[in-house]
Amino acid sequence: MNRLKISGIAAALGLALLAAGCGEAKETGGAGVSPAASAPAAAAASPAPTAKNYNGLTLTLGIQPGPGPYSLAREKGWFEEEFSKSGVKVEWAEFQSGPPMTEAIAANRLDFAGLGNLPVVTAQAADIGFVEISQIIDGKTNVAIIVPKGSKITKLEELKGKKVAVAKGSNAFNFLYLGLDKAGLKPTDVEVIQLQPNEAQPAFEAGNVDAWATWDPYITTNVSTGKGTVLTDGQTLGVLSPSFLIARSKLATEHPELVTRYLKVYEQARIWEGKHLEEAVKLYAAKFQVNEAVIKSLRERSVPINLPISKEIIEQQQKTADFQFDQKTIRKKIDASAVVDNKFIEQAIKDAAKEPK
Repeated sequence: MNRLKISGIAAALGLALLAAGCGEAKETGGAGVSPAASAPAAAAASPAPTAKNYNGLTLTLGIQPGPGPYSLAREKGWFEEEFSKSGVKVEWAEFQSGPPMTEAIAANRLDFAGLGNLPVVTAQAADIGFVEISQIIDGKTNVAIIVPKGSKITKLEELKGKKVAVAKGSNAFNFLYLGLDKAGLKPTDVEVIQLQPNEAQPAFEAGNVDAWATWDPYITTNVSTGKGTVLTDGQTLGVLSPSFLIARSKLATEHPELVTRYLKVYEQARIWEGKHLEEAVKLYAAKFQVNEAVIKSLRERSVPINLPISKEIIEQQQKTADFQFDQKTIRKKIDASAVVDNKFIEQAIKDAAKEPK
């Protein structure tokens, strides 16, 4: 498979499990979307929303293109179906990564998003109003450092003096810096080249960088096509890169039942995918124009979850926050537990079991 084909696959997939990467990049589809912030203004001209009918309230859902429960529910129209029961409209905004999502939430233009651990930490440190409502990726193998096939680099220590590509602000950025620290290296011991995936892919293939800290689908795509090998991942290194669903704080406070219903739909989609995996794989392959084998490989690396955020994960988030504060990536110390609220997912799991798709 040539370089253009590989780049096309990776670009088409975006993020295999929604939020696995979440690097710093520009929004790709949200510009034309009516902002969720307009909903309160619209509601002011009509009767106040009730618990059963929200009189056309609009929810904007942020998504990073790629196979997974979110994509599945979007294709099936399940969010629209659920919220239309109460007169709530659904609009979609596509993003390439996590930081622009949190910026949109700060501007009241986005209500829900799926993104990784570092963007969440950065957003909290920037005092953006959001609530962490569930964990959707365990973070063991969805982020890795890969090297070109045939590279003589076999361990992290050998990255000293080498060029390493990474997207600033992403899960992979955090993973790379933690990995270097574990290997006894400083960031200044390597030449960190900040590249977004569409820039890093050709640089990686052309041999212009010696390694690439990235996420899926780029890991699986390069490995499965024989272009690269995994130097280390979270499971090997003992560094988790979990991903989460978050909601705008004001929405969660004013309409908590909508947050629960949002999570219920996501959970129903996750369960449906597990029960109809072959059908889901075909749907994803057709939608994203990629081989079914690539989709299956992605699923083997990381299975979607939708769980309350555990004490252990909160501790991991705290370690990430403390480390990034020391690195001067975030401007102040934070308490990672302060943005976690599991009541929504706990109720959503119960509701999804009562109303299976």
